[in-house]
This record gives sequence, C-alpha cells and structure tokens, in this order.
Amino acid sequence: MKDLEEQVAEAIKLFWLTRDRQSQAQGEKSGRKDAGLRAAVTGGKHLDGFTQICRDLFIKAGLPEAHVFWQNRKELPGFYRAEKNWDLLVVADGSLLAVIEFKAQVGPSFGNNFNNRTEEAVGNATDLWAAYREGAFRPSARPWLGYVFILEDSAKSRSPVSVKQPHFAVFPEFQNASYAKRYEILLTKLLRERLYDGACLLLTTRAAGKDGQFRSSSEELSFQTFAAGLNAHAIAFAQMKK
Repeated sequence: MKDLEEQVAEAIKLFWLTRDRQSQAQGEKSGRKDAGLRAAVTGGKHLDGFTQICRDLFIKAGLPEAHVFWQNRKELPGFYRAEKNWDLLVVADGSLLAVIEFKAQVGPSFGNNFNNRTEEAVGNATDLWAAYREGAFRPSARPWLGYVFILEDSAKSRSPVSVKQPHFAVFPEFQNASYAKRYEILLTKLLRERLYDGACLLLTTRAAGKDGQFRSSSEELSFQTFAAGLNAHAIAFAQMKK
C-alpha cells in the first residue's frame, strides 16, 4: 500500500478528465451544455480509477480476480426491493465478502443533490443489512460495506449554508455548515452508526484535480484509512481459506 497515494492521485486525474471528455462528447452531439453535464455523471466511467484500486487490493490480498465483480453481475437481493446493482462486489466461494459504492458530486448545484445522496446512502445500507439479517446472503458472514465519495472543492461547496427550522431546531453541527462539512458529518455518522464499515470523503478542485491533487476532510475519512480497513478484511478472509 506504499504507492496508494499516487494511485489515488491518478484516480482523481481520471475522474476529472473523463468528466470533461463525456461532457464535450455529449455537448458536440446535442449542442446542449446541460445535457453534457448529465452525460458526465451518467457515463459511469469517471470513478473507475477508484474501483480499480479497490479491486487490486483484493487481488493483492490473495483473492482470485474472478471473485471481484465490477463490470457486470453486481446485483444483490434487497429486503425492501428485489435487487440493487452495486458498484463493486466480492463473492468468494459462495460467500459475500465485500460491497462498495462509489459516488461523486460537482457543482454548481449542491443543495438538492446532497439530500438525494444522503437518502441514497442511508437507504442502500439499511436495505442491505436488512437483507443480510433475513439470510439473503447465507452462508456469508457479515460482509464489509464501503462508501467512497468525491466532492468538488469549490467556493460553493465550502460556503456556510443556512437552515430554515420552521418548527424545531436542527442539530448544532449543521448550523452554518457548508455542504463539504455536511458530507463530512454524514459519512462520519454513517461510520459511527455502523451502517458502513469504511467511508472515504475526498475533496478536489476542478483545476488542481486534473493534476491529481486532492485532500481528505479528516483522517478518519481518508482513503488510506478506508483502504487499510478493506485490506485487513480481505487478508483475513484469504488467510482463513488457506
């Protein structure tokens, strides 16, 4: 894991360059800028660098590449729905070992998208653990659930956001908290509530990100910490199967 920082930098570069290519291609095709922005999000390739890092961690830990699913066969049964298509699954010898979701958000709009991402993150985890409780992944032991989030570091994402509080006061940590801070609060609480076993929040500016620059919101939410937990889980499973 010595070169992990360099790998993350390369994944950040890929994130921004892929978004730019998708936006440009869609814009040329349709002549509509907003369609290009949607294409950059829905193209599905801008977070592949992070998927590759996680896949390689499992392989280096001793798991066969065939056990890691990140291009197809990524569906798992849910409790409140029939299935969800996750971003990366590890299924070894009939056991669900790990599940990881990769998400990102860039400006200019952060408000509505933040609420959507929050509901998505909480709902996906709640659904997965309910399905696990009911034996959907039997005979699997408790899988490792991870969440990686990339956020554009900009004036808008760093600016304090007011709250309305028409009837009751919000929790103090949300008072004047920027969207960047709100994401930090969200991911930290997801960990503390044990909805996720690992969570990572990386902030990157549009300009410097193309050179691979990024920062972590906290050590707890750094990619190093995320990868360490994932790596330990993968090695433990690989050793158990020897």
